[in-house]
Amino acid sequence: MDAVLTGKTALVTGGTSGIGKAVVRRFVDEGAHVVVTGRRQPQLDAVRAEFGDAVTAVRADASDPADVQALFAAVAARGTGLDAVHVNAGLGEFKPLAEVTAEDIDIAFATNVRGTTLTIQGALPLLNEGAAIVVTGSTAASGTERDFGLYGGSKAALAALTRTWAADLAPRGIRINTIVPGPTETPGLRGLAQSDADALLAQMAAGVALGRLLQPEEIAAAVLFLVSDQSSGMTGSEVLVDGGASIV
Repeated sequence: MDAVLTGKTALVTGGTSGIGKAVVRRFVDEGAHVVVTGRRQPQLDAVRAEFGDAVTAVRADASDPADVQALFAAVAARGTGLDAVHVNAGLGEFKPLAEVTAEDIDIAFATNVRGTTLTIQGALPLLNEGAAIVVTGSTAASGTERDFGLYGGSKAALAALTRTWAADLAPRGIRINTIVPGPTETPGLRGLAQSDADALLAQMAAGVALGRLLQPEEIAAAVLFLVSDQSSGMTGSEVLVDGGASIV
């Protein structure tokens, strides 16, 4: 049986570590050529070394319009269009409301909202018939994570935008859905800790019904489903892969 993405071209933004890298690996395993973006060249070089000719690595900051334009020029140069897009680039930090600065607001929304919007907008002319887009959301969009308001708010904005974009893109037969990971064991999650990372991860695991953190590969499996024909009837949906965090 052929791999799910044989002969297809995919884009994964923020694909150098954590969930993004797990998605890159899964897409490559399923036969796709994957264009991978990241802000740091050494991490991109490592991805290129690991996956070889199965990937094209492009340094790009999702919040920078010039970088996004250069990214899609590189995609267009391949001449194959795009069959799958996973918009995963994003950032966040814990910070109490009283300490939030104007710069913090600009940074969070520039990357998570503006960056996602510019990326999807840039992909539009290159999307092949039947293409599918997945946007990385977050359980933090529920607004229940203390000191995580900017990140949660930006992800809530993306949830609303994605539903609107689903209606906009439906006449072209292009689907777009949101994947909503629960706490996932990644370098990014560890990086949120201000002191004891192990304590933070243990605290987060305690809030998951399964009693553990999610693994990036579990999120990647759901992303693959959402870009495959197996989810052909789904658009504008939010798919939770949260280990039951939403029911605790």
